[in-house]
Amino acid sequence: MKVDLSTRYLGLTLRNPLVASACPLNQDAEFLVRLEEAGAAAAVFPSLFEEQIEFQQQQVFGLYEYGTESYAESLSYFPELEDYNVGPTEYLRRLRAARQAVRFPLIGSLNGMTVGGWIHFARLIEDTGVDALELNVYFVPSDPRHSGEEVERRYLDLVAAVRKAVRIPLAVKVGPYFTSFGHFARRLVDAGADGLVIFNRYIHPDIDLEALAFRPNLCLSQSYESRLSMMWIAMLRGRCGAYLAATSGIHEVEDAVRMLLVGADALLLASALYRNGPAHFTQLALGLEAWLGEHEYQGVAQMKGSLSRENCPNPEAFERINYMRSLVAFTGKPI
Repeated sequence: MKVDLSTRYLGLTLRNPLVASACPLNQDAEFLVRLEEAGAAAAVFPSLFEEQIEFQQQQVFGLYEYGTESYAESLSYFPELEDYNVGPTEYLRRLRAARQAVRFPLIGSLNGMTVGGWIHFARLIEDTGVDALELNVYFVPSDPRHSGEEVERRYLDLVAAVRKAVRIPLAVKVGPYFTSFGHFARRLVDAGADGLVIFNRYIHPDIDLEALAFRPNLCLSQSYESRLSMMWIAMLRGRCGAYLAATSGIHEVEDAVRMLLVGADALLLASALYRNGPAHFTQLALGLEAWLGEHEYQGVAQMKGSLSRENCPNPEAFERINYMRSLVAFTGKPI
């Protein structure tokens, strides 16, 4: 029996759920061709950052200089943007070239945290011919004077502004740190999101003990990091009116299967791509097909969401029962 790996995400039909998540590798058209040949169903182009756009427009000059002489560690508040990726004009050129080089769906990406004039670049990204847009909202609310409602309103206003700027499907990539994420997810959809990417993986700095300064330290994800996304996709499946994409910690076939069982429509991979290269998509697709066949599923659509809260006999107890079982069943002993 032929197993059907196809899935629907952002209104697009994908040949399988495996999507290359936004990362610098994907800005190269030749690399995207290799991904398509290896079996990736789609790719998200790396983000165009709000700061890149405003830097080009000379709108962040004051912020770029502010405080840089206050103490030694602050001399690098912002990266030198000329060396830190390409400017908006070159970004759009590369995105057009990528769109022409591949046949599979290509998703543009815009990364920002405030409503401003830079948002018109969403329309310019759309004009390159991409199939959808992913809005990556990376904002750490460090000011204790800002309430939870103020933080959520900032996100919602941004989503609404981008939604107004484009006609193509819009996915919103956010982090998990909200008082009631389920409620907030529905508000994002009401503001214009067609899909949610769960979750944004926050990159935490380290401290250089010799220089006594913070330093960047990007660590690739591990499989265990998929659990938070897995839980929330299981909770939201069928309840927020949006497509759901899982990201962070998807490396092996088993990781992919778990995410599909709880209801993910697409699986976005970046760390696995860095570790294994495009050929890993071939192995994952073959492994997923084999698993479905062995367990007598006709395809991804049949198994998708079968272990979600939506299909739980007692939905209200879904998370608490799993929490209690985990603690009671743990038999670890101190060393």
